[in-house]
Formats: sequence, C-alpha cells, structure tokens
Amino acid sequence: MAAWLDHLRVERGLSANTLVAYARDLRLLAHFADERGSGLLDLRAADLADFAGVLRARGLQARSQARHVFAVRGFFGFALREGLIDRDPTENVRAPRAFRALPRHLSPAQVEALLNAPDTKGAVGLRDRAILEVLYATGLRASELTGLTLEGLDLELGVVRVFGKGGKERLVPLGRQARRWVTRYLDGTRARWAGERSGSLLFLSQRGGRLSAMGLWGLVRRHAVKAGIERILTPHVLRHSFATHLLERGADLRALQAMLGHADISTTEIYTHVSRERLRQIYDKLHPRA
Repeated sequence: MAAWLDHLRVERGLSANTLVAYARDLRLLAHFADERGSGLLDLRAADLADFAGVLRARGLQARSQARHVFAVRGFFGFALREGLIDRDPTENVRAPRAFRALPRHLSPAQVEALLNAPDTKGAVGLRDRAILEVLYATGLRASELTGLTLEGLDLELGVVRVFGKGGKERLVPLGRQARRWVTRYLDGTRARWAGERSGSLLFLSQRGGRLSAMGLWGLVRRHAVKAGIERILTPHVLRHSFATHLLERGADLRALQAMLGHADISTTEIYTHVSRERLRQIYDKLHPRA
C-alpha cells in the first residue's frame, strides 16, 4: 500500500488530501480482507463485489462508493504492473454512477452583503475584507488562498500566481476592487502583524503566521452570519459563485477552466448546468405561459 501511495505522490503528483482519502479507502479494504482471513493482494473479484455491497450497506452515497472503487482499481492496477499479482481482480468492477449535484452559489446581492460584512476599521476586519474580495475575484481554493505569497502578487498587472493541485502553477486575474482592498491590507494589517514567522505569506493570522484552513473557514462563516446568509457558507461556495457569475455574463468555458485550474474541462462544464438551471428559473417565473 505504501509503495502505491508513494507512486501517486511522486509520479502522479496527487494532492495530500487525495492521498489521505485513498489511504483511508485502502485501510478499509485491508480490514475487510483481514476479517475474511485473507491478505489484501489475495482478494478476488467475488470478494470485491462483496466489498462493494458492504459500502452500500453502510449507506455511502454513490460518489463516495465511486471513490472507493477508483482507489481499489488503482491499487490493484499498480500491483499488476509491479508483478505482485498475476491478474487484476477489478477488471470487471465498475464504479456506481453518481448524480452530479449542482454546486451551491450565492446571488450577486448575497456576495455584496458578504463583502461588506467585515468592520474594516479594525485590523482583523481589514484583513477579512481583503480575503473575501480575493476569494470572490479569483475563485481560488482555500489552500491556494492561504498559500499566496507576496512574490506571487502583482498589483500593477492585476494578477496572482497560484500553485494548485499537483503543484501546477497558473496566473489568475485580480480585479480592481480586490487590488484596492489588498493594498489597504498590506499597508495596514500586514505591516502591523508581520514578524519572523510571516515569511513571504500574503495573508497572515493574528500571530503573524500562516492563516490556517480552519481560520479561513471560520472567518467566512462568521461574516456570512453577519450578512444574513442563513445556510452554512464555505470558501468553496465563493469559488462556485465566482465561476457561475462569470459564465452567466458570457465568459468562455476554456478561460474559466484556466482560471479555476481544472485539469479536465468536464469539471468546468458543471457550471453550464448551473447557468441553464438559472435560465429555466427565470423562464418559469417570468413567461406568462410557463
């Protein structure tokens, strides 16, 4: 198992979160094999069919079941290539088709309320306003936002250099409003908080270190409550809002793919469904014979 995970990390460049999920899936399979008095590499197709039944019995959604299947197939494919087994027992195993839920996003009015929620008279509020502006202006993932550096920020050109999944680098435009608030944050809060722990990180915690993922989620949720947004809000909803609003206003799908850092355009295409759903809602609401 360790050799396969090392292969995924070094050769495939998968993210740490993906590796943790795959390792968890394989441990579950290893436990299943152990209960049957079998080794992991001794499992056969019938065993894996029973394992799929265990996943369903646990009440896992189709998407989670599919991830388990992908992990298991990847592991046994690797074992076959390495000569550890003679035949791949997963060759006829198929992942369940998962319904792809439409990503949740905010309306422009909700985004405006959220951006205006921080009290920018204080150092924390000024930082939070800059963070929210950047999240909505760029569609960055939470880990990408917390990893931004001063070297990757070009306020004159209006771009940020981002390192996404697999360490892939991309440039993302930074809008005028976001640049204005980042400038205020740099001159105010960051200049006050920066210390030996700060390095070149752009957004800092109050102790001058890296802003944690939990810290980012907490500030987004805190300001969402203040803005009157009732549903639990995460940084990823702002990413979905960024993509949805751009596409609704005519953005090119390929350009959106580049900005979001999607390796496969099929991932980006989910936002076309959001836009079609929006059009349908407008039609049903406004057309006299809908």
